[in-house]
Amino acid sequence: MKQKSLKSSFVLSGKGLHTGLNITIKFNPAPKNFGYKIKRTDLPGEPVIDAVADQVCQTQRGTVVKSGDVTVSTIEHAMGALYAYGIDNCLIEVNAPEFPILDGSAKFYAEEIEKAGIEELDEERDYFVIKDKIEITDKETGSSLLVLPDDSFSVHVLINFDSPVLNNQYASLEEMSKFKDEVASSRTFVFVREIEPLLANGLIKGGDLDNAIVIYDKKTSQSELDRLADLIGVSHKNVDELGYINNKPLVFDNEPARHKLLDLLGDIALIGKPIKGRIIATKPGHKINNQLARSIRKEMKRQEIQAPSYDPKIPPVMDVNRIKELLPHRYPMLLVDKIIEIGNKHIVGLKNFTTNEPFFQGHFPQEPVVPGVLLIEAMAQTGGLLVLNTVDDPEDYSTYFLTIDNVKFRQKVVPGDTAIFHVSFMTELRRGCASMKGYVFVGNKITTEAEFLAQIVKHKK
Repeated sequence: MKQKSLKSSFVLSGKGLHTGLNITIKFNPAPKNFGYKIKRTDLPGEPVIDAVADQVCQTQRGTVVKSGDVTVSTIEHAMGALYAYGIDNCLIEVNAPEFPILDGSAKFYAEEIEKAGIEELDEERDYFVIKDKIEITDKETGSSLLVLPDDSFSVHVLINFDSPVLNNQYASLEEMSKFKDEVASSRTFVFVREIEPLLANGLIKGGDLDNAIVIYDKKTSQSELDRLADLIGVSHKNVDELGYINNKPLVFDNEPARHKLLDLLGDIALIGKPIKGRIIATKPGHKINNQLARSIRKEMKRQEIQAPSYDPKIPPVMDVNRIKELLPHRYPMLLVDKIIEIGNKHIVGLKNFTTNEPFFQGHFPQEPVVPGVLLIEAMAQTGGLLVLNTVDDPEDYSTYFLTIDNVKFRQKVVPGDTAIFHVSFMTELRRGCASMKGYVFVGNKITTEAEFLAQIVKHKK
């Protein structure tokens, strides 16, 4: 899979939910590895904020990102749409301290993304793959997020409120291709009883009956309802029964649950990488969503690269016979059993170390350990196959390593271990030379890493 960006820019305008300001926002194509960035065009110097979970400073009634003294709020609906459409890189320009609320959903973002088009970039997409269960809980609110390993990405949301109108609701999204039809049109919601406290905190100055679902779940006099309507500047409505007070009927019976799913997508987008995993969310909110995103980002920083996934049931890209056609090495120096993945800029190989390896006789008889130099050699052979993959007629070429730098040995590799080698280009192939970074994994842990400089040479006939 390749990284993606917009093909062309698009512009939307509307008022801010919390500020009430008239806002214009522009979404622009961005180059590979750019990520999501938000530019405040209304401020001197047009400061830019990285839209990542670490920059989130507030989660009350929306997600707010901050850099220095500059903030931007209510970003979650737009970010959820970008994430659902698989857009990895986008520069967002906004002339206010928040994104426009529009109709309270991601509907218009989805429509404009489709009109602008999506473009593949010349860079592989890097996923964060969930390999072990992750669980985040908040005992105070009863909220929990459970993330389980899966081959793809999906979200399941259960919400529960102590309300006769809105109690238990469930929503799910199994395929991102269904986002526009199943999630994008779901609007934000607020209870009538929350309106005055929110106004007292300087929020929802731009809220009205067109950009939020208003839930009336506790009997209140008509005069009190009229007073609240005057506070937020909307027309009076005569309400006789508990239910929803809106100019537009519900799009879905479970629209609030679907909107919570949209919010979760927007907050997950701030991880900085798409994930492969299944999220099961109970009573999610921006606070706990951000805790999950920060937890995953912390793991990403702790380990520069994830261990590649290996499924022995899947046929290899190259078996040992094909490897022997490309590499001159033979027993006992052929140290790659198969190649399980190869792309334009990376390769993943594998070696099963058994107790019958000849070097274990002397290294060491009482405590057999794979020599570190052979792990480097195995990475070098894997990297050689990556370099050979860039030329026509690879059988006519050989690779020779010129330098090996920054070698680190973190833990032992012993008989019975399956070592997985991940090697990738650090720079473009120039004048027959390639700079590469290699890792050796056993399980999910890095055992060895090194940097290489290799040269590819055509055989003399």
